[in-house]
Amino acid sequence: MEVALSPLEFARRARRIYARREALVDQGLRLTYEEFFARCDRFSHALQALGVKPGDRVATIAPNTHAQLESFYSIPQIGAISVPINYRLSQDDFAYIIDHSGAVVVCVHEDYLDAVDALRSRLPQVRAFIALEGTKTGWHDYEALIDSSPPEYDAPAIAESDLISINYTSGTTARPKGVMITHRNAYLNSLGTLAHWSLKPGDRYLWTLPMFHANGWTFVWTVTSKGATHLCLRRVDAANIFEKVKTERATHFCAAPTVLIGVANAPPEALAGVPKGVRLLTAGAPPAAATIERVERDLGWHVTQVYGLTETAPFIAICEETPEHAQLAEGEQATIKARQGVELVSSGELIVVDSDGKEVPHDGSTMGEITVRGNVVMAGYYNDPAETEKAIRNGRFHTGDAAVVHEDGYVEIRDRFKDVIISGGENISSVEVEGVLLRHPSIQEVSVVGMPHPKWGEAPHAFVVLKPEARATERELQDFARTHMAHFKVPQWISFVVDLPKTATGKIQKFALRKGRSAISSQ
Repeated sequence: MEVALSPLEFARRARRIYARREALVDQGLRLTYEEFFARCDRFSHALQALGVKPGDRVATIAPNTHAQLESFYSIPQIGAISVPINYRLSQDDFAYIIDHSGAVVVCVHEDYLDAVDALRSRLPQVRAFIALEGTKTGWHDYEALIDSSPPEYDAPAIAESDLISINYTSGTTARPKGVMITHRNAYLNSLGTLAHWSLKPGDRYLWTLPMFHANGWTFVWTVTSKGATHLCLRRVDAANIFEKVKTERATHFCAAPTVLIGVANAPPEALAGVPKGVRLLTAGAPPAAATIERVERDLGWHVTQVYGLTETAPFIAICEETPEHAQLAEGEQATIKARQGVELVSSGELIVVDSDGKEVPHDGSTMGEITVRGNVVMAGYYNDPAETEKAIRNGRFHTGDAAVVHEDGYVEIRDRFKDVIISGGENISSVEVEGVLLRHPSIQEVSVVGMPHPKWGEAPHAFVVLKPEARATERELQDFARTHMAHFKVPQWISFVVDLPKTATGKIQKFALRKGRSAISSQ
């Protein structure tokens, strides 16, 4: 009597119960759940006609559109594996991920057709290229495939341990790593989210979070599970969010730091007529307590912080509110809301451990590494056993995040063991940025760290030592970097220094750069 734990169960239920409810709004397109799933089924048939079999990978590169959302059902329900790619990455990153994942079909939005089309000779394993919007010679037309395909397809048996997606990280190493998420991982993450964050039929979820980002934090399936409406948003800024809250009656959305900061700092005139009571989840770089306080006070919206990683499907902690929190002053409440919180009911055991693997005391000051074991931890990195063994050891996934645990058991991140910069919800490898800058003929040495940024939460700051007699400007180096990497990875600031602070063994002391210690002398 057991049924595999899979988000496809949410789709089965939604077909029966919510068929006539509005499923999706994308610009002028409005679909009921019945219409939405009929399109998914037709594309599933089209993929099988193109030779896609269970276990095959199908890559997508698209913003938050109806076609992108449909892919999260049409691909896995035929046993194939979705590879949603960050459209903000560089052309070389596209080629690497498509090749590394072994994708046999690539589906691309019109904004990226030219970039991917130029890569075709580098992707011999790809059997079909599909234009999700727009047209291109040698490409299949997505809508034409749907129109010409029947709604019947061969539905294979799917085990909960089967992969539903491979989600590539965008920067913890110089090359993206493919995080293998199972049907069980995704299903239990959705259940945990629903246990802590209420969604119900009639609610309207605004897609401010990119769907490629850890499967939209699994909201591609979570929203459907309760018969709520997906409101697609192709261009995300505070003005668009306020407009959709007013005109489409959006009730829920997820906010990466850049979105939360934009909403919090909107001018008073933008707030006119904006309804109160909107609920939002925020994650990524820890938000400032003042930002949360401003959103809740000025807009009357409700903010909840969650914490996780792509490797944990993604949620492993939530700042769960208690009756005691409600009795605190407004500022104290915001301080607690800025913490990462406690385990979700379905995510597994989260503990902060010291270098010996022992749990740190709950004193709010002793730092250790956040580790987790349980239902949402990835199956591993695709085709990368060495990195998998490095991340999952002694039966626990090691996050690389340094945190303290308060007396009430609430976790708070204090620093990162790795020098990953989280900018606008995107991970940026400082090593990758440094590697690109070192290609410039004028640069002798460089170190990149994350610094606070008013819009992106944090952004890369490069400290550069020039070669003797060499000259370069900040703008010149930024332009150089922009031609060699995704634009969001380009340093926002570049400081020219005589030397970089180092340990006795020659390692650069990045903490000194962050603190701006006087030992660093500017040119």
